[in-house]
Amino acid sequence: MRLLLSSWFLTPGSCPPALPSTLRTGRAGIVLNALDGYGRSRARDHARENRTLETFGYSCEELDLRDYFSAPRELPQRVAGLDLVWALGGNAFVLARAMTQAGFGDALHQQRHRPEFTYGGYSAGACVAGPDLQGIDLMDDPAVVPDGYPPATEPECLRLVPYRIVPHWRSEHPEAEGAERAAAYLAENGLPHRCLRDGEAVSVQAVSRPM
Repeated sequence: MRLLLSSWFLTPGSCPPALPSTLRTGRAGIVLNALDGYGRSRARDHARENRTLETFGYSCEELDLRDYFSAPRELPQRVAGLDLVWALGGNAFVLARAMTQAGFGDALHQQRHRPEFTYGGYSAGACVAGPDLQGIDLMDDPAVVPDGYPPATEPECLRLVPYRIVPHWRSEHPEAEGAERAAAYLAENGLPHRCLRDGEAVSVQAVSRPM
């Protein structure tokens, strides 16, 4: 399994190196749950990501993790039918809560043997790939719990890379100031992290769990 962790959304034109040219199913699941607290942009962002991923050869469908909150054992089969899971930005804590409640980390782990499978995302979708969300509370509100989310569910990360992703760093983005604070906090506390400017991405193999 490969990772494509981006600061900002992708643009059509050239296929990122993490996305393989040979696909098994050609299907991509778009995860919009980071936007569950900000529903007004959901349809717009879904349409944009769908158009972009189609230019890379994927047939897209929404993968709404809320559908698996009460049935996490069904998620691995759904993920196994995809070649790409692409998680959008929004609130990283909301996304991590959705992934935890749906059992997404375990479902993703079962795809590690597949070289054609990619987990990717931008902003919040990249942040949740790290070991935890330390520092990201300086960018996103950790107290947001959308309707339908069990309030006791902790926002656990996927631990796919051994460092924290700080998106929008030194970029023309509304969260750039928060990213600067997050980077300073992580550096001061000796916590491994990687800062990404908008337009930059990490393309690597996933590490083995646990971390």
